[in-house]
Amino acid sequence: MPADSHTLIFVYGTLKRGFCRASFLADQQFLSNALTVPHYTLFDCGDYPALVKDTIDGSRIQGELWRVDVQGLEILDQVEGVSEQLYARESIELESPVVSATVQAYFYLRDVSRLPRLGVCWTRQT
Repeated sequence: MPADSHTLIFVYGTLKRGFCRASFLADQQFLSNALTVPHYTLFDCGDYPALVKDTIDGSRIQGELWRVDVQGLEILDQVEGVSEQLYARESIELESPVVSATVQAYFYLRDVSRLPRLGVCWTRQT
């Protein structure tokens, strides 16, 4: 299998182990818990969190690092509403673990100005 047939994905909400959408990662490889550099903010959308880039007031966001195959990535893109422009999959910078490969995450594309800020970790298991 070619080295580029897998993508490293940082998940921070409902896709984490033990949460309501974790089953979408059941056939993928969990690598480790992970922590971003302090350039991101989580907002509360009710049943799920929204991650946005924030280099001024950002925090270190806690999540998980996964190795996902092409088919799994297509499923995650559907689940996260990429084609509906709810989220976009983009590169994210991790502080821990240190990885030399590109890591991606799903960033929220809608207006967050009226949403409450969360802390550094999504804990609501809906």
